[in-house]
Amino acid sequence: MRREARRQAGQDVSGPVNFRVNQEKESWRLPGNPLGHILNHWEPDCATIAKKRSVSQELPFDCCYCSGMRMRRLISNTLVGTGAGTMLAGMAFGQEPRVEEILVEGVLRRDSYLQDENSIGKLTESLLDTPQSVTTLSSQMMQDRNVMSLDDALRNVPGITLGAGEFSWQGNNPTVRGFSSRNDMFLDGMRDTGNYARDPFNMDSVQVLLGPSSVVFGRGSTGGVINQSTKKPQQDELRSLHINMGNAGIRRITADLNQPLNMGESSAFRVNVLAHRAEVPGRDVAESRRDGLAPSLSLGLGSATRLTLSYMRLDSESIPDYGFPWIEGRPPRVDRENFYGFETDFLDTQAEVASAILDRRINSAVSLDAQVRYAGYERKSRITEPQVDSFVSLDDDPRNVIVHRMIFSGESKEEMFQGQLNLRADFSTGAVNHTLAAGVEMSSETSNPAFGFASQTPFFDYGLPVPTTRLGNPGGFFDGPTARRLQAETTSDTQAAYVLDTLQLNERWSLSAGIRWDRFDTDYSEYRFDVNGAATGNADFPAIDIETSYRAALIYKPIAESSIYLGWGTSFNPSAESISFISSGRGLNTSNASLEPEENESLELGLKWILLDGQMAADAALFRIDKNNARVPDPFNPGFNTLAGEQRIRGFSFNLTGNINESLELMTGYTRLNDEQLNRLTGASGDIDNVAANTFSFWMNWIASIRFDLGVGARYVDERAVNNSKWVDDYWAFDAMLEYAYSDNLRFKLNLTNLTDEVYFDQLHPWHVIPGQGLTAVFAVNLDY
Repeated sequence: MRREARRQAGQDVSGPVNFRVNQEKESWRLPGNPLGHILNHWEPDCATIAKKRSVSQELPFDCCYCSGMRMRRLISNTLVGTGAGTMLAGMAFGQEPRVEEILVEGVLRRDSYLQDENSIGKLTESLLDTPQSVTTLSSQMMQDRNVMSLDDALRNVPGITLGAGEFSWQGNNPTVRGFSSRNDMFLDGMRDTGNYARDPFNMDSVQVLLGPSSVVFGRGSTGGVINQSTKKPQQDELRSLHINMGNAGIRRITADLNQPLNMGESSAFRVNVLAHRAEVPGRDVAESRRDGLAPSLSLGLGSATRLTLSYMRLDSESIPDYGFPWIEGRPPRVDRENFYGFETDFLDTQAEVASAILDRRINSAVSLDAQVRYAGYERKSRITEPQVDSFVSLDDDPRNVIVHRMIFSGESKEEMFQGQLNLRADFSTGAVNHTLAAGVEMSSETSNPAFGFASQTPFFDYGLPVPTTRLGNPGGFFDGPTARRLQAETTSDTQAAYVLDTLQLNERWSLSAGIRWDRFDTDYSEYRFDVNGAATGNADFPAIDIETSYRAALIYKPIAESSIYLGWGTSFNPSAESISFISSGRGLNTSNASLEPEENESLELGLKWILLDGQMAADAALFRIDKNNARVPDPFNPGFNTLAGEQRIRGFSFNLTGNINESLELMTGYTRLNDEQLNRLTGASGDIDNVAANTFSFWMNWIASIRFDLGVGARYVDERAVNNSKWVDDYWAFDAMLEYAYSDNLRFKLNLTNLTDEVYFDQLHPWHVIPGQGLTAVFAVNLDY
């Protein structure tokens, strides 16, 4: 995209600079069906050659075919001068010409911010015609912003805020449209349940589907789903080495190698490698190191049968940051650098994911894919959470305020076996064209965590003293024991079946409907111990949840490059959706064990539009999400919850992504959320945790010349609260990027994050709050062949 933009701008590109474009050659064979039916279901990102079999000559066609443009325009332009081209030009919008089979060979272009590819095969339409808000973070955008973690990527999505980790779970904890999505992580469309900090070294893109999506994904997804699409082997050679160095000891190396193979029909091998070492800019002590390896092999690329085998391993060792204690419901007025844990704290995780995907195109209208996966996650940790006495005031001298420290230790191992079989079919019933997706899923999950504590605070006294420190001058050392307090074992089996159908009633109107059935069968055991290691009790019980989820939407297309939709959908949250009934870590109880799933319902009115001759995509939506049986504390049975809460999110979102002109690329968006929470038993009301009323994200890249790119960005997050009584202020953060192309293979890049070194609070938890990173400067040397 950027090379073509420079050419169109009339710049000389005949010198040593020859910008590489990541390309994947593919071919498509279109059957001789009504043209409207064909065009509505086939939209590649770019095509280079198209020919109609009834025409003797081959018609070369070279263009950047942007993802939102309809195939009608492509074929119309391609067949200009042929009988078919004349016929198409004279056709009214709603007419259905019949053509012979068309063979299209093309090149997929993936170096743009604008993406219209669904990375999830269960969705029946392109993103333009999907009746749901979807934000895609492309590989190019993440590279421009120098994204080094999944959290970094998600900060670019308005409507998402970040929560802090707990003792029983760590890793990514986003809040999407007002509801936690830490259990709604997916990898290539399959559930990714591990408690680990995800890294983008093997990500091709990240898609955020906003709003309930249980009809596609099963349990969870109240606010939305986050799907990571991994890098796949392709038919062209690729060599990439990116070296990053920055302040706070940031050192990061990623390598990407793709090699075509002489193994049968069009095979390729690809491997991505990561080495990451970094402290946290603006914070003391906290640091992380990650090492990753992700090989993959594809057989039958471009053929009717394709097999992809992949493996990913990500090892992480860190000193975790649990931030500041709350004082009078606010963060304390102390230096951002203050660290209240110990240098002996640690969080070590290991994630392994092995997958096999078989795609079979039976004919031009029917395809099958089968996926199987094994995922294993291991975690060992000892973290420190700071607390102060309830009588402490914000105006007290920090040098005199005592900080109590709770030590949590734990280890766990989770394993998951998954299998999916998905069918996609295009067919007609009379005048109605259908795109059907149907499938079955099965999974088996196990989790075996054990947790221990050391604390002697006014809030939680576990009989094992831990050194205190001062709020204004933290320090100290601790390497003492922790007492084992809980061991749990959970097994869960899921069986599911779904059907989704999009009925194209005519060229303007279509109807989408879907249904999914889930059986979620969980067996849970827990064993509790006192500080001396003596058993104090145990629990052992099963839970079976059987739920049906629904989706329906009406879509209207005023013109081919737009859609207006009204969508409705449901989702559910079983008590053990995180494969654990541990809902109150400090109380170590099973307060949710006997509860039915929470049930959610959404309504969304949206508009999607492709602008500037296919170069820019705009979308806007009004939405409402209702949870009518939220879990709340039972006033008549202390220590247990009941389904008597009501939560509602009403909001508006707007996003703009693509190319303003040949030199400007843009990704920006705004989301407004109004939240309401009510306990129907007590009448108490308040805010939903970690919801920002206004969030805004902006990033623009300017191709200043043949050698220079300049990027500028801004993020805004409104004030947020937890537990109705603890809140943080809003903040702005500004970023910038400068890139220089020395040659066709070598580029230098400088990224500045939080340019003004703003002190803000990024991750919230009811017991602690974590500051955001300070000014971060990262210099990169990128080699691409």
